[in-house]
Amino acid sequence: MADESGEKTQAPTQKRKQDAIDKGEILRSKEFATAAVVLGGCLWLALSGPSLIGAFKAVMTESLQFGRADVEDFQPMRSLLATGATLGPALATLFAITIVTAIASQAGLGGARFNPKLLEWKGSRINPASGLKRMFGMQGLIELGKSLLKVLLLGAIGGWLLWSIRGQTLGLVAGNVEGSVAALGGTFIFVLLAMAGGLLLIAGIDVPIQIIRMLSKLRMSHQEVRDEYKETEGSPELKAALRQRQRTILKGGARQAVESAHVVLTNPTHFAVALRYERGRDEIPVVVAKGRGATALAIRELAAELSVPVLEYPVLARAVYYTSREGQQIRDDLYVAIATVLAFVFGVNQRAGGHQPHVIVPDAACFDENGQPLRKN
Repeated sequence: MADESGEKTQAPTQKRKQDAIDKGEILRSKEFATAAVVLGGCLWLALSGPSLIGAFKAVMTESLQFGRADVEDFQPMRSLLATGATLGPALATLFAITIVTAIASQAGLGGARFNPKLLEWKGSRINPASGLKRMFGMQGLIELGKSLLKVLLLGAIGGWLLWSIRGQTLGLVAGNVEGSVAALGGTFIFVLLAMAGGLLLIAGIDVPIQIIRMLSKLRMSHQEVRDEYKETEGSPELKAALRQRQRTILKGGARQAVESAHVVLTNPTHFAVALRYERGRDEIPVVVAKGRGATALAIRELAAELSVPVLEYPVLARAVYYTSREGQQIRDDLYVAIATVLAFVFGVNQRAGGHQPHVIVPDAACFDENGQPLRKN
């Protein structure tokens, strides 16, 4: 039914993921990047704040002092250069930390890479209709909700902190200037760190949402998987890799294993499982060979060469692949499904019209392409 309706139930292939990366469609979270940059800036202020205040103090002192020589030989550029030399290193360090933190935050999520395609001209970027669609669409509503959440959360944190230290702040007027400035700076950094923590909390909510949205966007239907396989099957690089993999398989005991099999189950292009059930030898069907990707293709081609039946049972093939090793008997809860398939292969059900029988795979043995358990509705 998933094939007919085009329902996207399949995990994205490596090609699908790479195509998305080439288009610039990688995992992003503006909330995480903002939180990381703010937190990095706060940590820098906590460590280098005193030196920055000292630099500002030196600049102010120098600016308010002048003599006769300064009037007679007035050179404003010299004062500006002196100010830049005093404040430049501290501000340049803050700027560098901000840039590095922003890049590192993106690298930690979806990888940092330069994509020249994003610089290409696209009329949709300045199209008012497209802009309105983004603003009032689902994505726009989500962004609006996140913005309101940030305003409420950060406003609440900031308001609570300022209210809790109001007495301490008002008492600074009774102290000396340097001590009051130092205390006020410490309070300011504390407030910033608390608000950065609020941003991290929002990012902790946003990142899983972005991951789910990205995976949902990349998922594929069975038809898309087949089409991609047909498209890439003619690639010279892929053919060379498949031939190399096939030669490796044929050098081992895979040929003898597949030759002894009675049926090969497929998924249809990613997995292949070869099963043997020899009366008088095997009490329960045995997995003689299995593989995915190039190995699965080699097993299918080897089965076709040796006239071993190849049947497409995606869920059952994955169930056997992830629950049994080569040379091992199938799991007990898969016996009925495998027995149904083998009965069809052995010709017991030929009187039913020769149609491939439907099998039921237990929920506990249902897996996706990545081996993650599936839950049937």
